[in-house]
Amino acid sequence: MFLYQPKEGYRYNSDSIFLYDFITAFSPKGRLLDIGCGVGILSLLLSRDFALETTIIDKQESMLSYAKHNFSLNGLKVEAVQEDIDIFETDNRFEYIVSNPPFYDSSVTQSENTHLNIARYAHHMPINILVHAAKRLLAPRGYFLFCYDAKQVDRVLQVLREAKLNPEQLRFVHSKVDREAKIVMIAARAGSKSMTKVLPPLIVFDGESQYLEVSKKAFEKADTYSIKADR
Repeated sequence: MFLYQPKEGYRYNSDSIFLYDFITAFSPKGRLLDIGCGVGILSLLLSRDFALETTIIDKQESMLSYAKHNFSLNGLKVEAVQEDIDIFETDNRFEYIVSNPPFYDSSVTQSENTHLNIARYAHHMPINILVHAAKRLLAPRGYFLFCYDAKQVDRVLQVLREAKLNPEQLRFVHSKVDREAKIVMIAARAGSKSMTKVLPPLIVFDGESQYLEVSKKAFEKADTYSIKADR
């Protein structure tokens, strides 16, 4: 799959590929909403692989322009919305909502690049606003699948419980086996009473900083080729 990304500013990284791979285990179908879609990497791959009616939303016009172009380039249909998720209104309810949201703490030194800042720092899409918006827009028994900073997992789980979204599955991602988890991927479901299942961790690199087989397979399944260009 070919897709365009900006020369400068936010570009997707391996988090999106691993999240895509995590989501494929749920064999999504029906309506899909990608919140904070960026260049559209998550919903592009899922729309390519599964029978979905896809809607993407991002508050940055420039990112949405890339995403719409990428869907068109790959012959995929999409409804694109430029809006803040907390004020987004639609009559549709979605069986699957996905997101790779900004989650860096605002107290750290921030990028002065506007697009990077919006894409990275949590104050642009606070977790409580994101989760409650997902709950409002989910169909009964629908899934909200996303990733977040592993160090903030306690807060994320608290917000999910408050929104009555049950975290059915968690998978932590570690760069190496002896390193702390970098991110956590979460599958939360509306109307579920299942106990939370913590999956085996995803370890990205071996001791020689070479991709492990599980990581290689995720990249191979995604099969993306990125073109950096201004739009």
